Amino acid sequence: MAADSVSGTGAERLAELADERVDHRFKGLPPDADGLTVGELAAQRRNLFSGGFTTPVLALSAERLDHNLRLMETYSVRHGLTFAPHGKTSMAPQLFQRQIEHGAWGITLAVPHQVRVARAFGVQRVFLANEVVDAAALKWVSSQLDADPGFRFVCYVDSVRGVELMDSALRGAVRPVDVVVELAAGEGARTGVRTEAECAAVADAVASVDTLRLVGVAGYEGEVPDADSERVRGWLRRLVALAVDFDKDGRFDGLEEIVVSAGGSAWFDAVADVFAGIPELSLPVLKLLRSGAYVSHDDGHYRKITPFNRVPEEGALQPAFRLWAQVVSRPSAEQAFANAGKRDAAYDLDLPEVQVLRSDTGERSADGVAVTGLSDQHAWIRTDEGVELRVGDWVGMGLSHPCTSFDKWELIPVVEQDGTVVDYIRTYF
Repeated sequence: MAADSVSGTGAERLAELADERVDHRFKGLPPDADGLTVGELAAQRRNLFSGGFTTPVLALSAERLDHNLRLMETYSVRHGLTFAPHGKTSMAPQLFQRQIEHGAWGITLAVPHQVRVARAFGVQRVFLANEVVDAAALKWVSSQLDADPGFRFVCYVDSVRGVELMDSALRGAVRPVDVVVELAAGEGARTGVRTEAECAAVADAVASVDTLRLVGVAGYEGEVPDADSERVRGWLRRLVALAVDFDKDGRFDGLEEIVVSAGGSAWFDAVADVFAGIPELSLPVLKLLRSGAYVSHDDGHYRKITPFNRVPEEGALQPAFRLWAQVVSRPSAEQAFANAGKRDAAYDLDLPEVQVLRSDTGERSADGVAVTGLSDQHAWIRTDEGVELRVGDWVGMGLSHPCTSFDKWELIPVVEQDGTVVDYIRTYF
């Protein structure tokens, strides 16, 4: 299915990214590269540390990125899951394409703007994990569906009021918008319908209009209150039971398949286990997993909670980001400041983790060095007694939460293990 999920026009747009000119818009890139195209700069295969890059600079490991893409591809196949990774993590069309090349059904997104980016680069299948009630956005989605018979779009509905607003905006459309009823992950969770009876009422509302088509059920288990394995699996069983009940009631008559979807980056092992037990329904079931943070993984939040920690025989994701900064102040033997801060590093969940130090003599251990805080443009660094750290040294830091790492960098060097920069990833936030 993945082969036709990027259009020919999208492939052309991806190729055109190499023609964009390098200039002041892209932080960290070599000043002497101004005026070169991205493709020309990539062809020079400069070294991150000696090729004129300025600090701070974010690097994405070529080898670790490839490892993570392959691992989730094989995991999905092994467990009989269809994969639609959450693209809002990176908002990078080149990574959308690489995920599709590694078997992804399509891309999951969160808001209409992100869908516009995906469509501009030819993505043919989009799962929007939100209810859309913006009339202008709905009319645009409808125009995309009407103009392109190969475009598949699915989004949440979680209220009768939402159905009414969607129907009002979509009247006159040629193709209905496919929707899935979102089952909330429990009282106190985020969005979604709280009870099965309310789910049925929303489904009834969808059935009463011509502008929408009910194609399944979905939700996000990461919002289960006080989440643990038992609670998450309990909610997933409720989701499956909802699909079974809807099927028995004939709500999916006339479809080719039934969509059942869940799966963030914290509990996809539970999704795989419970979805493996979906009983035979009247139609084939599209078991759609939506984990997205895997693509770069991280050195903080997701490293602690990845399902691969619970099931190590499945493999292991590898953190692919490293933020490089330079020490610009060493006011005391216990304190230093590097020139990367909140504008450069994810900080919403965990602080950056100092992993390696680098100077003219090469790389060395970062033992005894830790980030204790971030200002807008500075990292506050504490050092143990006797640690060698001088003004001008490079500090390599691992980052937490990839969802807020990609959005701080518009053009990210892809770096091989020896420091060679082989590509650049363009983001659109």
